[in-house]
Amino acid sequence: MQWTGVMPALTTAFNEDLSIDHPFVARHAQWQVENGVTGLIALGSLGEAATMAFDEKLDLIATLVRAVDGKVPVVAAISALSTSEAVALAKAAYAKGAQGLMILPPYVYKGDWREMKAHVAAILEATPLTAMLYNNPVAYGTDFLPEQIQELATEYPNLKAVKESSTDVRRVTAIRALVGNRLSIFVGVDDAIVEGINAGATGWVAGLVNAFPRESVDLFRLASESKSAEAFELYRWFLPLLRMDTVPKFIQLIKQVQQEIHVGSARVRAPRLEVIGEELAATRAAVQHAIASRPSIAVASTQLTVKAAAK
Repeated sequence: MQWTGVMPALTTAFNEDLSIDHPFVARHAQWQVENGVTGLIALGSLGEAATMAFDEKLDLIATLVRAVDGKVPVVAAISALSTSEAVALAKAAYAKGAQGLMILPPYVYKGDWREMKAHVAAILEATPLTAMLYNNPVAYGTDFLPEQIQELATEYPNLKAVKESSTDVRRVTAIRALVGNRLSIFVGVDDAIVEGINAGATGWVAGLVNAFPRESVDLFRLASESKSAEAFELYRWFLPLLRMDTVPKFIQLIKQVQQEIHVGSARVRAPRLEVIGEELAATRAAVQHAIASRPSIAVASTQLTVKAAAK
């Protein structure tokens, strides 16, 4: 398990009856790999894990493991209302072939540091897999401070990375100052990726990569290689879409982008509903502008040969 590069936070494709579309999930995963991603993260926020039953989550992991056949690791995001359920999910995902974990704080309950540390520790101790800590205080109301991340890294050797989604790029430098190269730091918000890499991040858990994998991989590479002019040219073009990853309806918007360019369906599970009206029009306009204004430096993603069922 190498914690580096671009790892998609995969969306989950649904059939018309809102069951998981496993054939499309498999092909979409393979397409991401073909375009250069270094791993696949399933069951995260963007994957709508909160709407899935326990067995559905495991079936999804199994589909992805079969689909990529060892070409890249499959990472299972671990989230639950209770620590016991999170531990059970981690063990079951490991049994299904997951090669890494991404650990979220508990849903709903916003605990103090002692409680959050105990929750994370229980998951880290549940399997021999290495793991990434997911810090997203905006979404979950729990903030893992740099000093607390350092404490976890000191005590748990299988904690290898942190996904930093606080939206504050200074967190990257703060964590790096405390842990050095002990942890890989991933940027978790799409519209801060170039700034995050410049601050010392070495990975990207990306959202719009679900629709534009090659463009995402190229942006990460250019920024990592300090090719500033080329990186910012591609970044400026990409930003109107990347900003969709940072708003409350990011799942609906990213899935709508996938549908607009025929690499997925906009279907989401309730309580989310597909965007309509002005939101839909604005999303379509942003996609059309991106297609029309693609810079010469942008290498388009290869074609996804299997499309989601038509609406």
